[in-house]
Amino acid sequence: MAKAEKNFIFKAAFLLMVVQVLSRVLGYARDVVLMNMFGQSYMTDAFNVAFTIPDFIYNVLIGGAIASAFIPVFSSYLATDQPKKAWRTSSIFSTWALTIMIVLVLLAFVFTYPLLGMLTSYDHEAMRLPVTLTRITLVQALFMALSAIATGILQSYQHFTWPAIGTLLYNAFILLLGILLAGPIERVWPGYGIAGFSVGVVVGALATLVVQIPTLIKVGFNYKPCYDVRDEGLRKMVKLLIPVLIGLSVSQINVLVTQYLATGLTDGIYTALRTANRFMQLPLGLFAVSICVAIFPTMTAQAARKEYGELKKSMSLALRTSLFVIIPAAVGMMVLREPIIRLLFEFTGRFTSYDTFICGQALFFYCLGLPGYSATFSLIRVFYALQDTKTPIIVSVAAIVLNAVLSFILVQPLQHIGLALAYSISGWTQCALLALALRRRLGDMSGLHILPSLSRITLAALAMGAAVWGVARVCDAALGTASKMAQLVQVGGSIAAGIAVFAALAWLMKMEELHIFLGIFGSRFRRNRGLKQGQAEEPAPTEETEQ
Repeated sequence: MAKAEKNFIFKAAFLLMVVQVLSRVLGYARDVVLMNMFGQSYMTDAFNVAFTIPDFIYNVLIGGAIASAFIPVFSSYLATDQPKKAWRTSSIFSTWALTIMIVLVLLAFVFTYPLLGMLTSYDHEAMRLPVTLTRITLVQALFMALSAIATGILQSYQHFTWPAIGTLLYNAFILLLGILLAGPIERVWPGYGIAGFSVGVVVGALATLVVQIPTLIKVGFNYKPCYDVRDEGLRKMVKLLIPVLIGLSVSQINVLVTQYLATGLTDGIYTALRTANRFMQLPLGLFAVSICVAIFPTMTAQAARKEYGELKKSMSLALRTSLFVIIPAAVGMMVLREPIIRLLFEFTGRFTSYDTFICGQALFFYCLGLPGYSATFSLIRVFYALQDTKTPIIVSVAAIVLNAVLSFILVQPLQHIGLALAYSISGWTQCALLALALRRRLGDMSGLHILPSLSRITLAALAMGAAVWGVARVCDAALGTASKMAQLVQVGGSIAAGIAVFAALAWLMKMEELHIFLGIFGSRFRRNRGLKQGQAEEPAPTEETEQ
């Protein structure tokens, strides 16, 4: 991989990480407001259930299609200097996708009651609120589909800024409109105040689309409605997409099984599982996803040019750099699960210490699978770059079936813990099967230093976990946990100690990943310092990561 290309990937990954941090902060603020206005309760369960049908429609039709089919085909046309073909195929794909989306959204709006009746354990009376919230949220799916297509185009041109900023606006509008509208709606329609947050979801989705339009125009956006099923590019996408559609349809079983079983437990359990899962997803979104999104166009181009040696190096870079952060993050969250949740959510009597305990239990068992899901995300991107969607889908289906079976087996003896544990076991199974399949496809991986790096990272993370546990216990004994200041000292001090121990061990063991990770931030620091001193900026390939 060329130095300029690697520097560009570092810059793009840094940008995505920064925006993800800000987005997660807004998402956290949204959840804090939501929890402290309505508690971990039936109403927050209903708000989360309302995403089920819209997310199913969006994820199956659009979410998987963009990464697995649209970007690889669109990028391959651009990489081989065929922009006209790229835009024509984009138009045809968009026309078909949006037409199908509109039809399904309308059908879901009409048949919301019977659909939710099959997907939850609620009785008819308890169904009223989730049905109303679902019908509001369905509008979001259309805006998110348009936004995803725009994001796919811009990422193919290696523009990452405005698609990332759109996620900030999404959470900002949910938070703002939720606060502003919950009270008035509650006064007019008692029991429905939480719908203010659902309205914010729709407006936030619209905002993610609008902010990308100027950059779309800048890259030469060219859309003409067309249903030509004979287009070569569309046929390539369909060939890639069919197994993905099957796999994503089956993958929703994970969500649906968890939702069905959790809504049959105590009120608030489903919200606790969702909250814990979002915590688990936090380091994935900040680091693993940011790194893989930044490097994916490069891997796609390498695969198109059949540069398989370079492709394996890119995969190794993504895997090792993301796991360098993900593994210690998982250990840290497992050790500090209750102190973190207590600090972040216990502000009023509506979110209680029992809620913290339940959410912490789920978080511990979700985090067991966090490294597996991080590696899975990177490995799937390699298959997509190779335009092989069949293999990851077969593996995904096997893992999903395992998760469903384990969920039904474990929910009775372990309740919500069993659902989180089943999810983690499924993630590790998927990771192992993908790694074996990729080894058969690309050959020997021994020269990529993945397993030795994993061993060193794990050893350092375990030592870090011991340090975090010790500092947390000392702070608890000395200060207690009654005040927010004491909670902040406990969590902040433990995290600081953990980072110091892990960084020191990484340096002593001369981990290459430490330098790679610092390179992501160091390249940006050197760039900013150079600009301040009037130095010329090193040119990067085509992308303007700063808008």
